Amino acid sequence: MSEHDIIDRVRKHLLVGGRWRASADGSVFGVSDPGTGATLCEVADGQADDAKAAVETAVEAQDEWAATPPRQRGEILRRAWQLMTDRTDELATLMTLEMGKSLTESRAEVAYAADYFRWFSEEAVRIDGNYKRTPDGSARMIVTRQPVGPCLLITPWNFPLAMGTRKIGPAIAAGCTMIVKPAQLTPLSMLALADLLAEAGVPDGVVNVVPSTSASRVVNPVLADPRIRKMSFTGSTEVGRMLVEQCAPNLQRMSMELGGNAAFLVFSDADLDAAVEGAVTAKMRNNGESCVAANRFLVQSSVAEEFTRKLTDRMAELRMGHGTQPDVVVGPLVNEGQRATVSELVEDAVSRGARATTGGEPGGGDGYFYRPTVLADVPDDARILREEVFGPVAPVTTFADEDEALAGANDTEYGLVGYVFTRDLDRAIRVGEGLATGMVGINTGLVSNASAPFGGVKASGFGREGGDEGLAEYLETKYLSLALRS
Repeated sequence: MSEHDIIDRVRKHLLVGGRWRASADGSVFGVSDPGTGATLCEVADGQADDAKAAVETAVEAQDEWAATPPRQRGEILRRAWQLMTDRTDELATLMTLEMGKSLTESRAEVAYAADYFRWFSEEAVRIDGNYKRTPDGSARMIVTRQPVGPCLLITPWNFPLAMGTRKIGPAIAAGCTMIVKPAQLTPLSMLALADLLAEAGVPDGVVNVVPSTSASRVVNPVLADPRIRKMSFTGSTEVGRMLVEQCAPNLQRMSMELGGNAAFLVFSDADLDAAVEGAVTAKMRNNGESCVAANRFLVQSSVAEEFTRKLTDRMAELRMGHGTQPDVVVGPLVNEGQRATVSELVEDAVSRGARATTGGEPGGGDGYFYRPTVLADVPDDARILREEVFGPVAPVTTFADEDEALAGANDTEYGLVGYVFTRDLDRAIRVGEGLATGMVGINTGLVSNASAPFGGVKASGFGREGGDEGLAEYLETKYLSLALRS
């Protein structure tokens, strides 16, 4: 299927109550290819009235959907997993065109995204409870889990499929209806996913999708409605703080997966070749536009020069180009604003004494390219050590011992993930437990897994997605007390 045909197949309207419809005022917005800057198509631009209509249909569908047998919900998710798997190439091409990542990366994301549907299809029938006697024997206690209710799910542009399935999967498994607000930059993947879910058997009104150029125009009326009982958001810490305030009046439950500033620790006893490969994985996944990307490389002084040289050689050989081209590893950044931010942070570091051992400048072509970059001798006051770069830049600093490594790694407001490379098991446990993060990769640059709890601490948010914990986020606990007749 050609790229034109793939774009043409996507429904470019809002999905409300099982009906694909134009926005309330008929407005649309353009979706661009970051590899060329060209407009791919136009999509309906959701308005406040559209958001309110989505709330009504989600509320109306909630009771019937919650009463659906768990096995039936699980089978729907299983069919969705199979459909995604069967259409990997089509979905991957669509994602590459609207987001920029290479086709290899996009195919990997489709598999990762689909795995959330498979995992939660199996967990839908394992929602548990318990039955106990009260300590004095006079009554029985029954504890059940029930769906939290209609949800608002806000997804980011960098992983437009996986961040959707990571929220939609447990919501469906638990029996919750939802309104999904996809990112303005990448709505096509979510619209294609919603169409696929309807084909898999999701009833009308359970999944509603409202893309919009104004997040607040959609989010504000949804969160103002007390019938919406949960909000899940993946995005920046700045926006996350505002959403927490918006949820406060109605005391809606929240899952917040926010910014990161991951430290990548390399100790002198590490396998340096493995550490370099892990560094490339942790840094360059999704062109560096990932909340779990390694942003700060802390290397023990005795091996810092060798590690930096090896990492420089490895980063320099990565092929950059449009994501649909063969053998491309590094695609464009998502837009000019993101590229400008990366350039600014690199320039700041260099002005303070850092050295670019490779890269350090934008790439050529019409798209928003930035060359894979390694920075050596990065001073402590460089902004890039404090701010999330969200691009293909690896700043390297050094440490003397384990205490200094931990202190440096934890010297950030964020706490999403950390990475540790060492051959010493005792050290791996000590440092892993000492890192103030929600996740730790030990001798690996990849921690994401549908069966594992994904999330952070501090300014990286709260709540978990994936694993048993991810399903629990969409369930309320109810206790029934049964008094016995004497």
